[in-house]
Amino acid sequence: LNDVSEDALAKAEEWKESYLAGRVRKGKMTEDAAGGVRARFRIDGNLETAARDADLVVEAAIEQLDIKRALFARLDEITKSQAILATNSSFIVSSKLAGATKRPDKVANLHFFNPALVMKLVEVVMGVHSSEDTAQHLMAFAEKCGKFPILIRKEIDGFIVNSLQRAITEEAFFLVENGYVTPQELDAAAEKGLNYPLGPFRLMDMTGIDISYLSRVRRYEETGDETQKPPKFLEEKYKKGELGKKTGKGWYDYSEK
Repeated sequence: LNDVSEDALAKAEEWKESYLAGRVRKGKMTEDAAGGVRARFRIDGNLETAARDADLVVEAAIEQLDIKRALFARLDEITKSQAILATNSSFIVSSKLAGATKRPDKVANLHFFNPALVMKLVEVVMGVHSSEDTAQHLMAFAEKCGKFPILIRKEIDGFIVNSLQRAITEEAFFLVENGYVTPQELDAAAEKGLNYPLGPFRLMDMTGIDISYLSRVRRYEETGDETQKPPKFLEEKYKKGELGKKTGKGWYDYSEK
């Protein structure tokens, strides 16, 4: 595990220990199994030493294309020539990243859903550059992780699940922006009326309000479609730095939980 933030790496180390201890305490994992995970789980603040021996690198940087392209170019230099470079991006298709490497056939989307330890689905998305061998390796990897992968053979913005979710979120934004309900009331309607596990605003808090905001900015810039502009109340959250669970506050307050 590598990150540009030392604080994020420190939190990951804390999370690892508390998570494994909890699994053992609840009888979900033996102490020996937990010890095996600890031995395999390596945190490294140096990208070169973290990635140079990898067979597969999964990138999960912020949803900004220039940052991701720079990272893929660097990974292309660092890693073994046969290594697969996958992006966990929710919206950015791998064809926008493959050109930053000399191995476009080994680049594809490998999209886990949040929380990744709970959600079973994984989307493997091929671009025209992705080889069938790369796609099948990613499908097999996801299955070994205990997930249910689906193979999407053509790129589409938002892939499958987020294309469906986007339609729901668009309507949710309309209803809140025009004063019909609050975000919390809309979530209650989705959760208690439609039996969704999470309403769209609670889900946004979990995945990151910055991701929702930046993806809409990107779509607006690419299409010029005024309807794709982020609503003002979403923009205000982003500018305040209230990005959801990771900052302690979003549409809900997590500071005391």
